[in-house]
Amino acid sequence: MRLPVPAAPAALALGLSVLFAPILVAQPAAAARAAIFLELSPSTVPAGDDVGLRASCDDNLKAATVASGLFGTVTVAPRFGFLTATAEVPGSTRPGDYRVDLRCPDGKTASATLHVVAKVQPARGPATGAGGTAPGRNAPLLIGSGLAIVAAAIGLGAVSLRRRRLG
Repeated sequence: MRLPVPAAPAALALGLSVLFAPILVAQPAAAARAAIFLELSPSTVPAGDDVGLRASCDDNLKAATVASGLFGTVTVAPRFGFLTATAEVPGSTRPGDYRVDLRCPDGKTASATLHVVAKVQPARGPATGAGGTAPGRNAPLLIGSGLAIVAAAIGLGAVSLRRRRLG
C-alpha cells in the first residue's frame, strides 16, 4: 500500500519527534546542573601556597562564599562572568585531601577536593653549569681542541679543492 504524499512527511515528523523527545527534554536538566561548579587552580598545592578559586552559580552577579577547614570562609566576587578569589593554604597544613564547599546566594552548593602535598626545599640547585664555566672542567683544553678540529677541516677542504683544479 502506498502512502499519499502529505502523509509521508507527517509520519517522518512524528517518528523523529518521538525519537528525539527524550534528548530534548533531558538537556536543560543537565545544563542546569553544570551551571553551578567550583574549580580549584591548581588542584594540588604544597602547604603555604595560594590556590585560585573559580566558581559559577545561577546568578554570577552576586558574591558567594567558599568554605574549607583549611582557610576558613572566602568570598568569591564576580569577575569576567565568573566568581573568583584566591586563598592561601597555611604552611602548617598536613598533606592530604581537603574538601572545599561553594554556597551560592540562592542556597545551591557545589564542592571540590584540594590535594595538599608536603613542601620540599631542595638543598641546592641542579649542577647543570653554564657551558664551559662549570667547575671541574678544563675549558681551555676544550676550546683548544675545538679550534684544532676547525683548522684541520679548513686545511682538508683547501687541499681537496686544489686537487680538483689540478686534476
